[in-house]
Amino acid sequence: MNFFTPLYEKFESMWVNFVQLLPLLGIALFELILTWIFAAILSRVLRKSLSKSKIRKSLSELFVTLLKVVIWTSGILIAVTILFPSLTAGKLLAALGLGSVAVGLAFKDIFENFFAGILIMLRKPMRIGDFIECEGIEGKVELISVRETYLRKTDDQLVLVPNSFLFKNPLSILTDFELRRFDIVVGVAYGEDVAKAQAIIASAVKSLDKIENDKPIEVYAREFNSSSIDFTVRWWAESTPLGMHQSRDQVVTAIKEALDKENIEIPFPYRTLTFKEPLSIEKVAQSSDE
Repeated sequence: MNFFTPLYEKFESMWVNFVQLLPLLGIALFELILTWIFAAILSRVLRKSLSKSKIRKSLSELFVTLLKVVIWTSGILIAVTILFPSLTAGKLLAALGLGSVAVGLAFKDIFENFFAGILIMLRKPMRIGDFIECEGIEGKVELISVRETYLRKTDDQLVLVPNSFLFKNPLSILTDFELRRFDIVVGVAYGEDVAKAQAIIASAVKSLDKIENDKPIEVYAREFNSSSIDFTVRWWAESTPLGMHQSRDQVVTAIKEALDKENIEIPFPYRTLTFKEPLSIEKVAQSSDE
């Protein structure tokens, strides 16, 4: 008996099985193509219908994504059933159960970000276009996908943040309201009239166009600093980063001009030096050449 005979018979058996499987493979491939077309059409219809409603964009994308997942999962299961007719529903579910445990352990981070993305999309406060800050990462929300969130920083850099990071850590939504309160610290010299300086600062801030005049302007004396009495100045303005910079620029400029006009000193830090032993002062004699 030839040594290669068993190998040849096995190869021949595999080839025959493959040829017999070709019609089923073609049908399964055709079914997957139909699934792809079906998913594309239904997702487009759903996205178009949701765009006409008042639903948030992130939530709309969530519904579209879940629809695609359901359609593709059903399509793949049907394709597997076509290829392997002997595979019953019970066997398929058992295989999926065992496989899901292994896949879940292998792709733990991916599934964690996926479910965190779904919960973020369902969470109402965070919307597309909001400026957010989380653990030192700050930017404008451009897209919330099922795995990561796209943040555009003010210098136009794009940051991709895993959804689980945003879901687990404290998140500040800077533009949750149209207006936000800002503050700076202003110091005046100890020799100045505190009440007068306070009134001048408040009057200077109230006259600015980038400030929300319907909200109160607050000026509080806060502490005795090393060379000045410090005031906390608070005002309300547009909550975006641009609104913050524009209003702060006007506030600082107006306060400086108002205090200068009234001859109220904004002091530099003073420092007094003391020595343990008295210092002797010697007069240096001028040379005859001078």
